[in-house]
Amino acid sequence: MMKRITFANHWMLRLFASLPCIGLLPHAAQAQSQRNEERETDPLVLKNLEEWKDLKFGFLIQWGPYSQWEVVESWSLCGEDEDWCQRKSDNYVEYVKAYEDLKKTFNPVKFDPDGWASLAKEAGMKYVVFTTKHHDGFCMYDTKLTDYKITSKECPFHTNPNADIAKAVFNAFRKQGFKIGAYFSKPDWNSDYYWWPYFPTPDRHVNYDPKKYPERWEKFKQFTYGQIEEIVSGYGKIDILWLDGGWVRPASDRDLGIRYVQDIDMPKIAAMARRHQPGLIIVDRSVTGKYENYRTPEQFVPNRELPYPWETCMSMAVNWSYRSDDVYKSTNQLIHILVDIVSKGGNFLLNLGPDANGEFHPDGVQRLKGIGQWMRVNSEAIYKTRPIAPYKEGNICFTTLKDEGTVFAIYLAEEQEKSPPPTISIKSFQPETGAKVYMLGHKEPLKWKRNGEGFLIELPPSIVRNPGSRHAWAFKITAVKK
Repeated sequence: MMKRITFANHWMLRLFASLPCIGLLPHAAQAQSQRNEERETDPLVLKNLEEWKDLKFGFLIQWGPYSQWEVVESWSLCGEDEDWCQRKSDNYVEYVKAYEDLKKTFNPVKFDPDGWASLAKEAGMKYVVFTTKHHDGFCMYDTKLTDYKITSKECPFHTNPNADIAKAVFNAFRKQGFKIGAYFSKPDWNSDYYWWPYFPTPDRHVNYDPKKYPERWEKFKQFTYGQIEEIVSGYGKIDILWLDGGWVRPASDRDLGIRYVQDIDMPKIAAMARRHQPGLIIVDRSVTGKYENYRTPEQFVPNRELPYPWETCMSMAVNWSYRSDDVYKSTNQLIHILVDIVSKGGNFLLNLGPDANGEFHPDGVQRLKGIGQWMRVNSEAIYKTRPIAPYKEGNICFTTLKDEGTVFAIYLAEEQEKSPPPTISIKSFQPETGAKVYMLGHKEPLKWKRNGEGFLIELPPSIVRNPGSRHAWAFKITAVKK
């Protein structure tokens, strides 16, 4: 939904504000450290955040009734004249009614939360972020505050033992040892307190001035607070509250052209959420400050290490939501993206959207299994690592273990490159005298020698012929010159 973006000038932020993504205004030009008053100080949150940074690889699941039509999630309801908001209808009112009626036919009888969790674990993922509610307002959990939900009696799936889909997902992934993240959209286009039927809905924003109609806005604030409290109090241990829809935000010097100030009182919401879930990581996406514990560049990888915790969220295919004709990134591409992100200190949150029946596209399943095969050999160079300058040299990325002098050099292979070269040159540093170099997946140390300010790794023919993995090869260097 968005082309690959690198860091841009400040004026680009206004352009980003018009992009749909899954609700983000990216921090593409905001590389500065947080101001002191914006930094999180809760020791439980900081501990959870440090544990999250060790995980590196997460699973984002965008899913809702819209999967029946294979259309972009929620955005066809939005009145903005953008490519991602187009709809196959000449009558907006009729379209909205038909869209809302999708809940009456949504019946994902092949939904298998345990199978999903097993597949994600096989891929080497360590945390999950599941869509409890997208901008369209449809709840994939058993909210008591609206009947626009998966457990509505009008939804044929409401009699299924896994009808409370979010609960089933969280329970299944929790059993497999995952940290649990709840995606929740702050804007709600189904709520009369956000899109008031009295006024037209020209864009993604609240369609009335909250300052002029404070009573109505207060009801929306109470509604949002109540729905979030349902999730953090009734769905077991939650580690991450992943809030989308960054245009719902208080006034600030970074309003990026927001038409109305849409303050939902995040301090109050955060205090409540952490009473129920001590140490909860809160990700109020794009609303820089104390309640954005880590940042989420979307559909792109920053070109350098960032001075704050971050996570690239990216769709495996072109779209976030399921399309049967979608085009998927190759396993090679996905592994390279993961390595690139980790070498710069970030996490990779990879999205795969299920179809209307609750199944993933075979191409997506194949990619996850392929990543898993690679991770089983090379994960030591990924998990619990931190970035180390210069991060990347040509097609070789670097990571280091937190508490040791160990450095990993990860050679990124071309798509059709099946074997590593017999000699690999690294110019950025040298091992200590007596250090050993290993290729992950092989027990015997490799020969190496100094070469100017760098060094050469020599691979025997047996490893060149049978490297043990594809797509990228990781070399462990036990000690590096400071």
